[in-house]
Amino acid sequence: MKKTIVILSVFIFLGIIPQAFCADVAKIGVFNFQKILTDSSAGKMIQKKINEKGNELQKKLKTEKDRLDELNKAIEREALVLTPEKLKDKQRDFRIRVNDLKKMQEDFAQEFKRLEVKFINQIQKEVFEITDAIGKEEGYLLILERKTAGVVYHPSQLDITDQIIKKYNLKVSKTK
Repeated sequence: MKKTIVILSVFIFLGIIPQAFCADVAKIGVFNFQKILTDSSAGKMIQKKINEKGNELQKKLKTEKDRLDELNKAIEREALVLTPEKLKDKQRDFRIRVNDLKKMQEDFAQEFKRLEVKFINQIQKEVFEITDAIGKEEGYLLILERKTAGVVYHPSQLDITDQIIKKYNLKVSKTK
């Protein structure tokens, strides 16, 4: 009886072990989203739009700052001839405009950040769709984003960033 159990155990063991060694190798990929943002044509277009919007907001702020400088110079010139009440009124008006400028700067910074996040989220969504398609087509078990997944090291043959950039550029060129 014991011999039968031992022989049966050996056959089962020999039947299971080869299957474990013959299993498919896990196919894993890694990509760098930051590189996609800087190297893809869509990323470059987004950067251009963001820079244009930033320049536009900077021009508005500079124009308003120049107006405030002129107003300050006018107050300084007229300070000797104005009555104390008029001088206080002009100084109060100047402080209000300075506060308005500060508020405008904060609003522009928020608007700029909101625009940047909107564009990055749009690119991220499209890149994840492409990555999902690549994963399904090529049989990847796992695809990780380098920064968010905390990947410290990976062999270069696991990096599929360039492949994603090519497919993304192709997709962007088709939608134009």
